[in-house]
Amino acid sequence: MQLAALLALVCVVVGVVTELALDSFLVGQLDGQLAAASDRGFRHGVPRPPITGSAKLPPDPLRVLGQPEGTLSLVVHDGTVNGQVIGPLGLVQLTPDQDRVLLVLAPNGQRRTVELPGNLGSYRVVATYSPRGEFTVIGLPMNRVSETLWRLGFIFGGVAICGILVAGFAGAVTIRRTMAPLDRLAATASRVSELPLDRGEVALSERVPEVDTDPRTEVGKVGSAINRMLGHIAEALAARHASESRVRQFVADASHELRTPLAAIRGYAELTRRSGEQVPPDIAFAMSRVESESARMTTLVEDLLLLARLDSGRPVVHEPVDLSRLVADAVADSHVAGPEHKWLMELPGEPIAVLGDAGQLHQVVLNLLGNARTHTPAGTTVTTALSTRDGWVTLSVVDDGPGIPPEILPEVFERFARGDNSRSRAAGSTGLGLAIVAAVVAAHSGRVMVASGPGRTEFVASFPQLRDGGNTPS
Repeated sequence: MQLAALLALVCVVVGVVTELALDSFLVGQLDGQLAAASDRGFRHGVPRPPITGSAKLPPDPLRVLGQPEGTLSLVVHDGTVNGQVIGPLGLVQLTPDQDRVLLVLAPNGQRRTVELPGNLGSYRVVATYSPRGEFTVIGLPMNRVSETLWRLGFIFGGVAICGILVAGFAGAVTIRRTMAPLDRLAATASRVSELPLDRGEVALSERVPEVDTDPRTEVGKVGSAINRMLGHIAEALAARHASESRVRQFVADASHELRTPLAAIRGYAELTRRSGEQVPPDIAFAMSRVESESARMTTLVEDLLLLARLDSGRPVVHEPVDLSRLVADAVADSHVAGPEHKWLMELPGEPIAVLGDAGQLHQVVLNLLGNARTHTPAGTTVTTALSTRDGWVTLSVVDDGPGIPPEILPEVFERFARGDNSRSRAAGSTGLGLAIVAAVVAAHSGRVMVASGPGRTEFVASFPQLRDGGNTPS
């Protein structure tokens, strides 16, 4: 489009300059013809016409042979004005209005263009005194100049329009053919941008086609550079995945190994508490703290082990799970654990089933309810609702507490994310609850989101609904 506009502008400039130059040339030619016509009229000595009555008519320059059709003359002789023009059928007398236009001309021999009333139009005229001292005007029509300029304008305009159309079409084809390699580069970049590069093992096999990696062309240089960059990215992703795998394996092994000694510590602490022998109060308090901290650490180890298993991509057990009953049991457990809160539940009349691991799904509900209990003051109302729509099961947990600070909201599903940067243990939170929720929901092909503001916080987890016959939506 821009190329066609530029070409059109060039054509307009060339056309205008050509028209002006041709107009100047044709007017110059006409001035030469006008001078020749004037010389012929004076050189041949124009014979006087016969006298009718007492009127004496001025001489007639048009009676001189060789004057072309359309030639105009006006002679003032003894106060009598005689203006004529050579028409197709002979001489035609000028009208008084036409005479008046010519009579005001200065007889200085300068050539000028005048517009005559009637049907004569534009004339190129020269006004002089004849050798006999008579005021004489000789003129030639400008219509041939105008016709030539118009004809040239139409021809040039037609050629210019055809040229612009042809050039525009050829330019579009050429540009499209030239830009095709860039389109392929963009397509490769788009496919790479859609890959999940942020987690897991990534097989970055996308490359720019070999035809677009010729180093002798500019596009080929870009394509070759992109392939080298993708190769480096693939190596970096592979190294990252290997490192993450080692870390996950270490966490899984460490968690697994810690479970046994923690169970032993907790068992001995309970044994001391249940012993019939009296122990000093300070020893009893110390053993109760050992038992409490071992229980908390066991929970942390179990959470880390679950996250490690989910990160490793282990397949989830897929079996029908009655989510309605699971939610009811979790709300009942939360009511016992947090009697200072108000617990509400909204369940549909028919049971809602999903396909997945019952234990992991139960932990999702418990973690969401535990998060609401831990981070809201006493008296807060927590509402758990379950619904279905368009083949999806939606679990929502809403509380009317103070809300999540806006600066923390984007990171609530990250591991060890805390509302208190001091990492205080007062609330009993490990910072892994919501991370487990996100990981379990993702492992069940679902999605989880949160919306929070002062007076309302809502967590929503969605799962594919189990249809009749055990099928879930794709």
